[in-house]
Amino acid sequence: MSESSSEPTDHELFVTEFPKGNFGIVDYLQGRVHFALMDQMKLMHKSGMNQEQIKEAIIKTVTEIVENFEPKKESESA
Repeated sequence: MSESSSEPTDHELFVTEFPKGNFGIVDYLQGRVHFALMDQMKLMHKSGMNQEQIKEAIIKTVTEIVENFEPKKESESA
């Protein structure tokens, strides 16, 4: 069953692809994070959240991610 509608999907409306060429890995990763945050904020705004609610939600999520980050130690045999 395929959709014949020309309406864009939610993914097409809210997911911006970061260009892959001519960027170092750090710039590429930072760009992807930036685009992902902007896309999330655009969706949150469209769903009715105000700027302060969006800010609080994003900061809470990023804080949890950073606080729960536990880098894996490289094994001695590697």
